[in-house]
Amino acid sequence: MARTLTLAATAYEAGRYADAQRLLRPLAEQAPEAAGVRELLGLSLYRLGRWRAAAAELEAFGQLTGSVEQEPVVADCERALGRHDAVEQRWEALRQASPRAEVLAEGRLVMAGSLADRGRLNDAIALLARYEPDRARPRDWHMRTWYALADLYERAGDVPRARALFQRLVKRDADFFDAAERLAALR
Repeated sequence: MARTLTLAATAYEAGRYADAQRLLRPLAEQAPEAAGVRELLGLSLYRLGRWRAAAAELEAFGQLTGSVEQEPVVADCERALGRHDAVEQRWEALRQASPRAEVLAEGRLVMAGSLADRGRLNDAIALLARYEPDRARPRDWHMRTWYALADLYERAGDVPRARALFQRLVKRDADFFDAAERLAALR
């Protein structure tokens, strides 16, 4: 079982999510209480776009461990399924759980995406805007927030603010997602 789990983790890290899922499914059936198996299976299913199955596995992981670490991923599954009320409920529960900053940031990004999906761009911007100021040593979640905020500004027609954030991202990391291409398109 440990060897199969190692092979599945290697497949996942290599981006071979279908292989990881194929290896993990029997392990989850043999040992449904194995939280690590359920988590990796859920993440593999998420990467494959199998939203319902991914949410079920990640919820099982959360129940087994009491952890909210994967709650943003479950919320993103709900978002993909168009269940925006569930996204809002999960966001509120996550905020109240007060997890690590990175986990909270991911939940915030999912909630902002849900708002934007419904045409509520100003609400999505307001949710992320307090994290807009530049930082001397930004963490990955700061940069992901800046990217999402730049996208929202662009969609809302605020091109100067979108441009400024894309410039900041490119200055920090020229290969950050497609920020350089997005910036070039705004010039």
